[in-house]
Order: sequence, then C-alpha cells, then structure tokens
Amino acid sequence: MKYSRQIKPISYLKAHAADVVRDLSKRHEPMVITQNGEARLVVQDVESYEQTQETLALLKILALGNQQIEAGRVVNVKRAFQRVRRNRTSD
Repeated sequence: MKYSRQIKPISYLKAHAADVVRDLSKRHEPMVITQNGEARLVVQDVESYEQTQETLALLKILALGNQQIEAGRVVNVKRAFQRVRRNRTSD
C-alpha cells in the first residue's frame, strides 16, 4: 500500500467528500489529509477502522500475556482446568 498516492489537501476533501467516501469504501486504504503542507489527519472507512481496532485489542492481549509470563504469573494448564471445573461445580 502506497500512502503517497493517498495524500490530499484538506481543500480536496472539502470539494470531493462524496468521492472520497466512495473511494475509501472501495479501496479500504486510508487517506492522509494535509493542511498547509503538513499531514494533519488520516481518514479511513469504518470497516477498516474496526479491523484496526480489533487488531490492536488482540495485540494488547498478547502484550499483557507476555508481561504475565515474564513476571512469572503463569499456571500449569492442568491446574487451570481444575480451577475452572471447580468453579463450575460450585455455581
């Protein structure tokens, strides 16, 4: 994905909003909007945004898991299943 083709000034966004929405929905690539020659924001379709958020959530879970492993906060799988079974029968 080449972001260089998806860089537009804010005036383009103002004048072609409907075209931008259609293009972003079709391509699923973000568009960088500039103001006074500097990148100011990124615009993307909702589906791509949701996928990005889900990916970030999974990465956070993985990072937390790695931190727990490094801190030694791990449980043997057999012991973990015993706890789950015990909690299910006590409900």
